[in-house]
Amino acid sequence: MVRPGLNRQTVLAFLRSEAAGGLVLIAVAIAALIVANGPLGPDYFAALKTYVFGLSILHWINDGLMALFFLLVGLEIKREMLDGRLRQWSDRALPGMAAVGGMVVPALIYVGVNISTPETLRGWAIPAATDIAFALGVLSLLGSRVPVSLKLFLTTLAILDDLGAVAIIAVFYTAELSLPMLAASGVTLLVLAGLNWRGVTSLWPYLLFGALLWGLVLQSGVHATLAGVALAIMIPIRPAPDAPDEADGPLYRLEHGLQPWVAFLVVPLFGFANAGVSFAGMTVSALAAPIPLGIALGLFLGKQIGVFGFAWATIRLRLAYLPAQATWPQLYGVAILCGIGFTMSLFIGLLAFPASEALQDQVKIGVLAGSVASAVVGAILLLAAPPRTSSRLE
Repeated sequence: MVRPGLNRQTVLAFLRSEAAGGLVLIAVAIAALIVANGPLGPDYFAALKTYVFGLSILHWINDGLMALFFLLVGLEIKREMLDGRLRQWSDRALPGMAAVGGMVVPALIYVGVNISTPETLRGWAIPAATDIAFALGVLSLLGSRVPVSLKLFLTTLAILDDLGAVAIIAVFYTAELSLPMLAASGVTLLVLAGLNWRGVTSLWPYLLFGALLWGLVLQSGVHATLAGVALAIMIPIRPAPDAPDEADGPLYRLEHGLQPWVAFLVVPLFGFANAGVSFAGMTVSALAAPIPLGIALGLFLGKQIGVFGFAWATIRLRLAYLPAQATWPQLYGVAILCGIGFTMSLFIGLLAFPASEALQDQVKIGVLAGSVASAVVGAILLLAAPPRTSSRLE
């Protein structure tokens, strides 16, 4: 997300803005829990089920507004791959291997917990996601206790994590397919590719056909939010050998135009609509059910083991170096923070169990428990970790 060649002040300003969205998300999640368990709880749940233009409000948020979130994710991934920190293997080795470990190990833990209940195995990918906004929000509260290099490491890891999550959604969480709608979606993508090939830099044709693409994908059986990723791939970028994409380039303009709307409207609305779970009649033993236990352990234990373990191995094999000015305890603290899986974990949970509100509530409990534990323990470790006294790379 941070463009090459930018100075330290610009990087810090960006991280502060990203962190601000995370702080808003934290507040919204707390508000959703308070509302869901207060006198307005019945109205809260009833409002989400209210239908408008053929879809419920919850459906509009999860399938409609979240397409903008996935569009932004796609733009960030494309820019980083072609014109940013993920352009060179040396830049992507450490966060890339850490991201792989951070997806594989949590999924294995979830499967291990749920192996005796095959009907819940479909949620294996829920703890594999990291919420970049939430994690950076926690990091922002720690100020200069965390080196900028680790914040960049977390940001890059989360981008690759999002790429993995998008692939998982496309492959494993697709419903019955409508071939006519898929064919129409393919034609629309060809039109978008043609616009790119012709060098069209105005954004409105892409957005117009992107809206059409969303409607077609919604009816195709593929999850509608993936239309956002497909549109992002078609937005032109003009990478140069020694300079970032021009600030007035189409991809850059769309990304920076979307960023505040996604951070301060789309994701908070999603969080408010999906984090609310009623604790009425719930006991502590509910956390021991296979779904919440698998998710909580996957996020809290799986993420730190996978991210730190794979990062340690990558550094020890001399494929990468410990981030500048960072210590091993600090890297471990950031690995724990990767267990904050709020937005994408909740989203995958909805896809995994679309027909059962009871199972969706179990997903929410597991995500909240694992994310809170990761945030608290990771923050404590980073506060306690001594700063590096030497600039020597390991």
